[in-house]
Amino acid sequence: MAISKNENSELLGGKIQTQDLKSRIKESIIKHLQFDLARNQGTATLRDWWIATCLMAKEMIMSQFIRTQRTHHATNTRRVYYISMEYLPGRLLKNNLVNLGILEETKKALEVLGQDLTEIENVEPDMGLGNGGLGRLASCFQDSLATLNYPAVAYGIHYELGLFKQKFVDGKQVEKPDNWLFSGTPWQVCRAENTQNVKLFGNVEFCYDRLGRLKPTWKNYEIIQGIPWDISITGYKSETVNFMRLWEARAAVEFDLKMFNEGKFFEAMEEQTKNETISKVLYPNDSTEDGKTLRLTQQYFFVSCSIQDIIRRFKNGNKNFDIFPEKIAIQLNDTHPIVAIVELLRILVDEEDFSWEKAWSICTQTFFYTNHTLLPEALEEWNAGLFEHLLPRHYQLICEINRRFLEEEVEKKWPGDDSKKRALSIIAGDGNKVVRMAYLAAVCCKRVNGVAAMHSELVKSLLFPLFHELYPMKFTNVTNGVTPRMWIRCCNPNLSKLLDRAIGYEWTADLSKLRELEKFSEDAVFQQKFLDVKKLNKINLTRKIADLCAIEVDPNSLFDVQIKRLHEYKRQHLNLLHILSLYRRVISGEKDIVPRTFIFGAKAAPGYYMAKHIIHAINVVAKDINNNPNNDKVRIAFLPNYNVSLACDIIPAADLSEQISTAGKEASGTGNMKLAMNGACTICTLDGANVEIKEEVGDENIFVFGHTESELKEMRASGYNSFDYYNKNEELRNILDWMASNYFVTESGEAPLKDVRNSLLDGGDPFFVLADFDDYVETQGTVATTFRNRQLWAKKAILNVARSGKFSSDRSIRDYAGEIWDVSPVDIK
Repeated sequence: MAISKNENSELLGGKIQTQDLKSRIKESIIKHLQFDLARNQGTATLRDWWIATCLMAKEMIMSQFIRTQRTHHATNTRRVYYISMEYLPGRLLKNNLVNLGILEETKKALEVLGQDLTEIENVEPDMGLGNGGLGRLASCFQDSLATLNYPAVAYGIHYELGLFKQKFVDGKQVEKPDNWLFSGTPWQVCRAENTQNVKLFGNVEFCYDRLGRLKPTWKNYEIIQGIPWDISITGYKSETVNFMRLWEARAAVEFDLKMFNEGKFFEAMEEQTKNETISKVLYPNDSTEDGKTLRLTQQYFFVSCSIQDIIRRFKNGNKNFDIFPEKIAIQLNDTHPIVAIVELLRILVDEEDFSWEKAWSICTQTFFYTNHTLLPEALEEWNAGLFEHLLPRHYQLICEINRRFLEEEVEKKWPGDDSKKRALSIIAGDGNKVVRMAYLAAVCCKRVNGVAAMHSELVKSLLFPLFHELYPMKFTNVTNGVTPRMWIRCCNPNLSKLLDRAIGYEWTADLSKLRELEKFSEDAVFQQKFLDVKKLNKINLTRKIADLCAIEVDPNSLFDVQIKRLHEYKRQHLNLLHILSLYRRVISGEKDIVPRTFIFGAKAAPGYYMAKHIIHAINVVAKDINNNPNNDKVRIAFLPNYNVSLACDIIPAADLSEQISTAGKEASGTGNMKLAMNGACTICTLDGANVEIKEEVGDENIFVFGHTESELKEMRASGYNSFDYYNKNEELRNILDWMASNYFVTESGEAPLKDVRNSLLDGGDPFFVLADFDDYVETQGTVATTFRNRQLWAKKAILNVARSGKFSSDRSIRDYAGEIWDVSPVDIK
């Protein structure tokens, strides 16, 4: 429920005047301190104040949540069910206060109580529900769905320990449990009455049903329970409150008290421990067979719970399954939840007793699939033996889907062409067969979309060329976006105030309004105000860097930022090569160098050893650079445990946004959008949404380098040899030789820079780092020259903000709603 400063609002159970809002907020916080936490103002800890403030906001949210759900049920509206392995909401308190329209009033109420809202906000742990851009995008979309009044439910997993908490020990990444739920969270509500049972393992037997028909029956299975936890999702100045439902795995069998009393303590707990592992951590290491089994179990567990819940909700207001696709749109966020298709088919055929034709028709009208990557390791190919062992009935159904698809559709399109059948088969391989989940989505889903214009074309031409030929109308594009509520209004209050004074506050709900800033781009007074805001944000970040990295950095230096998941295709090691190039110039005595602070934030997957080597290498170089008394030009800050809250500190302070992935590898990127709309200029390849950012901000306001996707395709075909670049480029050769020397060997004898260097030469440089090095360094020189001209830099940065309106998640959601889901907003009375 948004609170306007010029109107009466229903709040905390009664009609109030705006001037009374502050006092009512204060009274509510005190009430929750006393009656929920048994504290008074004198004994309350900072965490107590945080919980009480959350409960004050939650009190408002829940009354509107009830009205929202009542309206949706009464109108029997069509809903979007968004299924994703990841969400990254960050901290909810400030975002909810902004969406409710009571941020300033809450701040003042707490000041009267002797408390600082910023300190209270910092008590809240980031929710450990995701890893990177995929999860944050899902959370941005939920914000926009509620803001735009679209009925939606988000489904995910209630991870106990999240991904991991990253620490650096001697420069190396060490993973620690992210126990974000250690003290609980006031935002969630357990809905135990909607617990679902999930079947695993067992076998399929042919048995006679009650009508005397011989049918395949799943038997001898194990059961795991899924306990739902709900978190409300508010919209900005919206009456809609949607919700996110997260599933926690628990053992279905009772605790074995008899065995426990016999002294067999660990045996008594074994079944519970095994089952509850499923929702313990996000993306368990799948480098072992047990890890692979856990990953597939995790995926099936949460989609089975979700599909069963969707059916339960449908039956609550409907009796005729013929209208199921009219009332329900299920969006599969990337490849992880695709087994949901087979789960719905299984329930319709085996439990609802539908014919194959009717069940398949419902499935093909209900599901929609977003592809987020072209990388083969992320397209979910499962060993058929493992799949059949874990989900025997589902494997049968996939085989039948595949048979009908090949014999009916592929044969009709390409009669007698077995090569096309092999290329399109969902189950691939002769001996060691695999189930290709992305292919299952391409066959079944009503629409398949990429997440940037370039990416969507590559989905059609590289990933699914034959499917596109078979289903030309199925494939489309929806370019990603991010919510301006979180990524400007919440994380950059200094810039928000400047924007409000210049163009009004309407941009928060309509980011296209930022275009009005263009008229200020050459205004010297506004430019200085803009630079002052950036300087203030940089000073704030220097304090965070000092706290986390124990180094002092100059806020007047160019803040060069690369914050994203650590992967070779994102090319943090290309950034490292440029740092070493710049550092060589410094230690050789060159003075005419623009001071830079290189800022990194990234986690590497626990089993991705080259990514870990790159982290270690950057930290080894950072130690040398930051402790060199003769170096006053370059600093490196690799901030540990990168998350949403840390991003909110870094992004407002960034001068330069590093979007330097290998062309054709990044699906979209959303960090590029967040940084641009906060006034960072972008250095980038023509990859993902960088192409569209370039189109929006103008060629003169972005720094583009590197080979294009088509050029790299030709280089691969002709036989790319990274040694060619090593041999012909003296500067590059000197850097790589330096990396292989003993200069950067650690005290323990490790040589992470040598490992990185070997991957670029002996390893064949699979992501064309050396091919793009020369152009990258030259373009960085242009960046430095431009940064010296403060008026020119301010103009470019202001225009990046002004022209970022396309990249609002509100625009993305309107595109999904109109072009894919066919869903309409619902006014909440």
